[in-house]
Amino acid sequence: MATIRFQALGELLSRKPISVILPSNKVTDYYGELVFNVDSMRRYLSKDAFRAVMTANKNGGSVDRKMSDGIAAGMKSWAIEKGATHYTHWFQPLTDGTAEKHDGFIDYGDGGNMIENFSGKLLAQQEPDASSFPSGGIRQTFEARGYTAWDVSSPAFIVGTTLCIPTVFISYTGEALDYKTPLLKALTAVDEAAVDVCQYFDKNITKVHANLGWEQEYFLIDEALYQARPDLALTGRTLMGHSSSKDQQLDDHYFGSIPERVANFMMELELECHKLGIPVKTRHNEVAPSQFEAAPIFEETNLANDHNQLLMDVMKKVARHHKFRVLFHEKPFAGINGSGKHNNWSLSTDTGVILMAPGKNPKGNMMFLTFVVNTLMAVYKNQDLLRASILTASNSHRLGANEAPPSIISVFLGDEVSKMLTKIVEEVGERKMTPDEKTALKLGIGRIPEIILDNTDRNRTSPFAFTGNRFEFRAVGSSANNAAAMTALNAALAVQLKEFKAAVDHLIEEGIKKDEAIFQVLKKMIIESEPIRFNGDGYSDNWLKEAAKRGLTNITSVPESLSKYLEAPAKKSLVGSGVMTEKELEARVEVEMEKYVMKIQIEARVLGDLAINHIVPTAVAYQTKLIQNVQGLRDIFTNSEFENLSAARKELIKEISGHITAIKAKSRQMVEARKKCNVLEEGIEKAYAYEKEVRPFLDDIRIHIDKLELIVDNEMWPLPKYRELLFNN
Repeated sequence: MATIRFQALGELLSRKPISVILPSNKVTDYYGELVFNVDSMRRYLSKDAFRAVMTANKNGGSVDRKMSDGIAAGMKSWAIEKGATHYTHWFQPLTDGTAEKHDGFIDYGDGGNMIENFSGKLLAQQEPDASSFPSGGIRQTFEARGYTAWDVSSPAFIVGTTLCIPTVFISYTGEALDYKTPLLKALTAVDEAAVDVCQYFDKNITKVHANLGWEQEYFLIDEALYQARPDLALTGRTLMGHSSSKDQQLDDHYFGSIPERVANFMMELELECHKLGIPVKTRHNEVAPSQFEAAPIFEETNLANDHNQLLMDVMKKVARHHKFRVLFHEKPFAGINGSGKHNNWSLSTDTGVILMAPGKNPKGNMMFLTFVVNTLMAVYKNQDLLRASILTASNSHRLGANEAPPSIISVFLGDEVSKMLTKIVEEVGERKMTPDEKTALKLGIGRIPEIILDNTDRNRTSPFAFTGNRFEFRAVGSSANNAAAMTALNAALAVQLKEFKAAVDHLIEEGIKKDEAIFQVLKKMIIESEPIRFNGDGYSDNWLKEAAKRGLTNITSVPESLSKYLEAPAKKSLVGSGVMTEKELEARVEVEMEKYVMKIQIEARVLGDLAINHIVPTAVAYQTKLIQNVQGLRDIFTNSEFENLSAARKELIKEISGHITAIKAKSRQMVEARKKCNVLEEGIEKAYAYEKEVRPFLDDIRIHIDKLELIVDNEMWPLPKYRELLFNN
C-alpha cells in the first residue's frame, strides 16, 4: 500500500494545469443556451402553448393536457437542434442526490419506419421504478410503481445529449417520495399566507415569492491521492489521519490567490453553469486549505434548489476533467473547518418589495417589522423542526465545533433592529394609543432604513442571522438538499402568518384600528419570542448556560433530533400547513433514520477494513524492523551499552504494541456491536443503538491509528497524509 501512496504522489507531481478555452463572446451571449427558457419557448411554441406555460408558471398550476403535445413538440425540436438524442425526467428522491432514466426520442412511425417522437404524455408524466428508492415503508419492494410529473415552474435543460425535465416524484398512492413535492407545497403555503398579511399594507400585492441564495462550500482533492484513500472514496471523509503541522492556523488560505489549477476548474465550472442558466457569480478560497466556495445570484427557491442540485452534479464532472475529486461531506478532515451551504432566504412580492428589507415609508417599515417578527416567532416555535431539517450524520461533525453555528437554534438581529423591537414593546400598551403615541412610534419606525444601513453586522456563530435584507440559515450542510431546510422554514412561517392574521383580525372585530391591532399582536410576539434572540458569541460556554435558562433546546444527537419531526410543533407546521400528510412525515423520518444507520454502518465497515488490513500490518512490519534493530544492537554492543542504547527503541516497540492491541480489540468489539444493532427491526431504535453502541468506536479506533501515523516510518505508511491531501493544488 505504501507503494500506491507514493505512486499517487508521483502522479500528482506530474500534473499540469489543464487550460480552459473560454468563448470569446460575453457571458450574456451564451447564458442559458442549454435551457428551454422564456426566449426559447417564444420561438418554439405556439402563442397558445406559450401562454399556457407562462400562466401555469405564474399561478403555480399545471398545463392543460390538450396543450401538452404542442409544448412537447416544440421542446423536442429545440432539444434536437441542440444535439439531444434522449430525454429524462430529472427528479430528487430521498437519496440526497438526483435521479434520471434516459429514453431515446426514437419510435416507430405509421409505416414502420423510425421517427423522432416525444408526446405531451411523455412530457407530463413518466413511470419509473419506485421500489429501489427510499420510501419509509410507503411502498413495499414488490410495489414498484411510482410517478414523475413535470414541474412547469422549473425549465427543462440539456446535459450532454439528454433533455432533462425537472419533475416531482410520487408513489402510486399519491404520497411524496422526493424533496421537491413538499417544497413546492411549502412555497405555495407561505405565498398564500404572506399575501393575506401583505394586504394589510398594500392591496396591490397578489403574489409572494420565497427567494434563496445558497453558498456552496467544497473541497478539491487530487484524484490520485483520493483514489489512494479508500475512506474518502467510500464515505466522503477521512476516517483517520493526524493533523498536518500547518493547516489553517495562519488564515492565509481564506480569500487568498486562487491556485492556477483550481482557477481553471472554476472557469470551466462557471462556463457550464452559465450555459445551464445557473447564475453563479462568486468564487473564492475558503478558510481550510483546499476548500473553496461558489455562490450565485438569488433566485426563486424552487429553481435555486434545482440549480444547486445540478451544480453539485456538474462540479463532480468538471472536477474529473482537471484530475480533481470534489468533496461535499460536511467534515472530510478532522481538525480543520468543514463545509456548509449557507441558505440566504427572503420573501419578495410581485410589486418588487423585499419583505425582509426596510421600506421607503412608515407603512413599508411596518410590513418589514411584521415579517421579521413573524419569522422570529416561527423560528422560536419551530427550533426543533429547523434543527431536524439540517442535522445529519455528516453535518453532526460540524455543528457546534467552533467553526459552524451551534446546535442551539437562535436568531441574530443586530443591535439596531433589536432596539426597534424593544421600542415597540415599551411604547405599545394594552390600552388604545393616543394619536401622539401613534405618531411618535411611526416616526421611529420611519427611521429604520437609516439606522440599520451598514449597522447590521454579521454573526458567523448564529445559525439564523438577519443580514440587512434577508435571513441567513447558516447551519445547512454542504452535502444537503436545500429543500429539507426550506420546506421546514417556509411551512413554519406559513402557519405563523396565519396565526398572526387571525389574532389581528380578532382585535379589529373588537373595534381596534388596524395599525394598533398589528402593533399589539407584534408586541406580544416580540415578548414571547425574546428567548430566541441572541446577538452574542454562539461558541461561548456562557451561551450554553444562558440558552438552557431560556428554555432553548440543545440537541446534538441525530436520532433524537430527527424524532422531533414527529412531535406536535413540527406536525403543526408541516401537516397543519398541508405540506405533508402524517403518513408522509412518518415515512420521511423512517428514511432519515435508515440513512443515518447506513452511513455509520458503512464508515464502521470501511474503518475496520483499513485498520486490520492496512494499518495493523504496516505497524507490525515497522515494529518487526525495530525488533530486528534491537537484536542487532545486542550482537555488537556490551550488555551495559546495549541496555542504554536500546531503551528508547524498546519503549517504542511497546508503544506500537499497545496501539496495535487496542486497534484489534476495538475493531472486534465494533463488529460485535454492529451485529447486535443489526438485529433490531425498528428504525428509530436501530438509529439510537448505532449512535450509542457503534459510532463511538470510530473515534476510539482513530485515536490509536493517528498515534501510529506519527510513529511509523513515513515511507512505510500506506495512506496519503493530511499534509499531502490538503496542499495539493
